[in-house]
Amino acid sequence: MKKQIRNCLLLSTLTTISIYGINKAISISSSLKNYLNTDKETFFNWRYGNVFYSKQGKGEPLLLIHDLNPASSSCEWDKIAKHLAKKHTVYCLDLLGCGRSDKPNMTYSNYLFVQLITDFIKNVIGTKSDLIASGDSTSFALMACNMEPNHFNKIIIINPSSLESLAKTPNKRKNALKFMLDLPVLGTMIYNIVFSEKAIDRIIHEEYFYKSHMVPSKTIGTYYEAAHMNNSCGKYLLSSIKANYTNINIVHALKKINNSIYLIGSKGNSESESIINSYISRNPSIEASCISESKYLPQLEVPEKLLDILNLYLDPVK
Repeated sequence: MKKQIRNCLLLSTLTTISIYGINKAISISSSLKNYLNTDKETFFNWRYGNVFYSKQGKGEPLLLIHDLNPASSSCEWDKIAKHLAKKHTVYCLDLLGCGRSDKPNMTYSNYLFVQLITDFIKNVIGTKSDLIASGDSTSFALMACNMEPNHFNKIIIINPSSLESLAKTPNKRKNALKFMLDLPVLGTMIYNIVFSEKAIDRIIHEEYFYKSHMVPSKTIGTYYEAAHMNNSCGKYLLSSIKANYTNINIVHALKKINNSIYLIGSKGNSESESIINSYISRNPSIEASCISESKYLPQLEVPEKLLDILNLYLDPVK
């Protein structure tokens, strides 16, 4: 009996060591191409960790917030930031838990990101700013505007999350999943499977781009690298997302906001029209536009079409 227990413990130890080695190898190999270059390092030393950001251009400040996903980063804006910088001072940041920013072991809540946005505007930008947010960053962008309206001018949301999905809350089953993902070795292994290069390739081709054959290989590599920076500690953000801690019901805030809100949807998303209409039904002053031949990331797929709309909203002809 003792021998069986000893063999079992030895096998478990060897398995754990092997998984740890594989996890470490993935973390190292994912950054070999160095798509997320940090030669020009600029960090906001925030209370919960260092937040990477870039700044370019001159003019009224404009803050760009990428989609809330452990594989996302400010590289989401690479094809339009330089053009927007012709008339604006453009700030692009990697959200905490994403890209080149720190990825601390903590629960990432909606209010955490609300604090990050408002603190960044107060301490880095230093004045009222226009804001463009993408996808699942919808809720905390609008909540930040609701809580600190004097820090914001115009709010533009690209492919906003549905109000129903944002209203989902944590429960026992979701917390059990979070506990598993947060485990040191096993959780990292699960995370690495979820964000394998093949899995990221599939998601981007099937869900992010309308013309899937047009996806650049660099885009896949950038998302893969972002997901695994800092020893795949993006798993802590993923566990919070999966457990619904980054959600919040924004209906009440949406009705209260007096700032100008603009929504941009993609015609390639089957639910885009109904989602946008649900926002407008809560706040009739919201303006909306749709972009053809794009899905989730028009800023990467059809940047010229998106810029035409953004310029119209940001710099209307007087």
